[in-house]
Amino acid sequence: MTAAASVTNKLDEMGRPAWIAVMIIGFIVFWPLGLAVLAYLLWSGRMGCHARGSDRFERKMQRMHEKMDRMRSRMGGRDWWERSPSSGNAAFDEYKAETLRRLEEEQDAFHDFLERLRMSKDRQEFDQFMAERRGKDTTSGTDRPEERPEA
Repeated sequence: MTAAASVTNKLDEMGRPAWIAVMIIGFIVFWPLGLAVLAYLLWSGRMGCHARGSDRFERKMQRMHEKMDRMRSRMGGRDWWERSPSSGNAAFDEYKAETLRRLEEEQDAFHDFLERLRMSKDRQEFDQFMAERRGKDTTSGTDRPEERPEA
């Protein structure tokens, strides 16, 4: 058994705090040594980050799926984006559906209006830029730096 293996076994017996102390001392004495100890701890799995971390993630995902299944069962198998259940009054349900349809149409019309407004503003700014540029081209050649006469 080599000296390195016996030190490793001894530190393993003392647990995680011993490994952390060795790593900190390594950083204090010579930072590459501390970095090497840190890399060894992560690579060897002695800190237990990988095994418990992935298992923990799997448990979280499982709990999330269970919650989603419970929510779907409460909603009668519908997804959250579907319409709400009937109120029991057909006239009210028809009124509600018509109002929601009208609001969606108004929202689409408003988005179209905003798009036209943006295009109009962009066109106006572009036209102004082109007019200014054409104005510089028609003036004397002294406004353009590449055409200035050399003295």
